Amino acid sequence: MGSTPNGTERYAMSGHNKWSSIKHRKGKADAQRGRAFTKITRELITAAKIGGGDPEGNSRLRQAINAARAVNMPNDNISRAIKKGTGELEGVVYEEYLYEGYGPHGVAVLVKVLTDNKNRTVADIRHIFSKNNGNLGESGCVHWMFTRRGSITVPKEAIAEEKLLELAIELGAEDVVSDPEAHEYEVRCEPEGFDEVKKGLEEKGVRIGTAEVAMLPQSTVHLEGKAADQMLRLMNALEDSDDVQNVWANFDISDEAMEAFGG
Repeated sequence: MGSTPNGTERYAMSGHNKWSSIKHRKGKADAQRGRAFTKITRELITAAKIGGGDPEGNSRLRQAINAARAVNMPNDNISRAIKKGTGELEGVVYEEYLYEGYGPHGVAVLVKVLTDNKNRTVADIRHIFSKNNGNLGESGCVHWMFTRRGSITVPKEAIAEEKLLELAIELGAEDVVSDPEAHEYEVRCEPEGFDEVKKGLEEKGVRIGTAEVAMLPQSTVHLEGKAADQMLRLMNALEDSDDVQNVWANFDISDEAMEAFGG
């Protein structure tokens, strides 16, 4: 790890984020949109249940609303989900769990779920891991390899790196990571400053790809060929589960290989 302009540690470029950005660019299917609605609805309900229904005082809910609007979820759907979370409307109660495991070639994987049936979900997650050359591990086995950070991707054609770095640092970000093989820059910030950095970039007219508070790896495992394909199949299978909200992994796979993946 290197050092950033303000002296904080630099973490490895997130293979997960590059994968998310590529799926974001390529994602057009109605099925993918429907799955996004399902996942975001659960997050809206849970965020409102934990922190209340006012997004001004609930950053998690604010981020969930932003995610809902990014996929054009109707306002009525957003409002109903929030009311279910606050108890104004009857709804399912979801519990949050974080599972840890290993993908092909020892890649560390974190899986965040929201579920109304823990036994069903853990069985499904274990099956997905074993079917895709991985295995579900014990709590704590890989969590230490990741650090929670705000992560915002910006297409390289949208702005010069020097200008983006200047804006990002001015807004309180830690660093801008530029992988020569990637099609986007990645702006890193403290989780508490995520909303401010994202809003500030948008107000400056910077085009944003993906934006989330993520678990970023401190180091990565480089994969090519069959191993890369196996890892992306595992990512796809986990992300296809309605119970799974996020998947983070410390793989390093070229953009070309991820673009070419047919999965």
